[in-house]
Amino acid sequence: MPAEPVVQAHRVSKTFAGTRVLNGVSLTIARGEMVGLIGASGSGKSTLIRSIAGLTAIDRGQADGAPGGEIRLFAQPMQQRGRIARAANALRARVGVVFQQFNLVPRLTVLTNVCLGQLGRMPLVRASLGQFSMDEKRRAMRALSRVGIAEHALKRGCDLSGGQQQRAAIARTLMQNAEFIVADEPIASLDPKSARRVMDILADLNKNDGITVLVSLHQVEYALRYCPRTIALKAGEVVYDGPSQALTPEFLGAIYGAESEDLFASIDTGPAPELPAAEVIDATAAFDASRRISPDQQRQKARA
Repeated sequence: MPAEPVVQAHRVSKTFAGTRVLNGVSLTIARGEMVGLIGASGSGKSTLIRSIAGLTAIDRGQADGAPGGEIRLFAQPMQQRGRIARAANALRARVGVVFQQFNLVPRLTVLTNVCLGQLGRMPLVRASLGQFSMDEKRRAMRALSRVGIAEHALKRGCDLSGGQQQRAAIARTLMQNAEFIVADEPIASLDPKSARRVMDILADLNKNDGITVLVSLHQVEYALRYCPRTIALKAGEVVYDGPSQALTPEFLGAIYGAESEDLFASIDTGPAPELPAAEVIDATAAFDASRRISPDQQRQKARA
């Protein structure tokens, strides 16, 4: 029996200021898949990611005058014909979005930033005040341990490196209990070592937790290594949807022409280091130990 679909997009188009960025895109992603989304700059990758996540409303109609398209998540409408569905908030709670810019609150601790992933599932009063229970904080510590940065929990978000901030953003999706992660070029601004580590984490979540992953990538090598299936966009249209291993330089050259050179830019995709054992043994114990430090000491440690 085929796996149930997590994403169903049918004839999705999007126009900005008279320029059609997406043009009749249709695709289906099944539960448990890890899919790469590639394309040159301006191909529509980010717009498609945001549309699937319900952050950007699609067009009401097509260029040929036909009715607008539809996006369904978990077999429920996310948006239809330019309108975000009423159930969109409930669907968004099941989707973790990872952006290139990390989107951490700079002056909050990393632990608090990760706890923010719980906001969609908290009572309104507690959510507005940012009050998190001890159990929620322990869960956040386990998520930080999972991505290998538990020891940075009491630092401010702005004090982490780019790669560490991106891992904190992924930990936030774990706190959210996301069933589907959409990542918009999450490694574009990272050095090769950090990029490999972020991609290793996404692949681990897909393989061991069964989380469906759609990740847009600017370089094909990462799709070849991590994603069994790749969707290629060009000028807002799907020009390839199939096994990543078919994406040879010659094949992409026939599709993209000179643009394919950027997609095969030289990068280091050597083996990423394993997470240090000390980082994944017992995050709860580390958090409990931090509670024995006075508030003044915690603030001093966070500023260090």
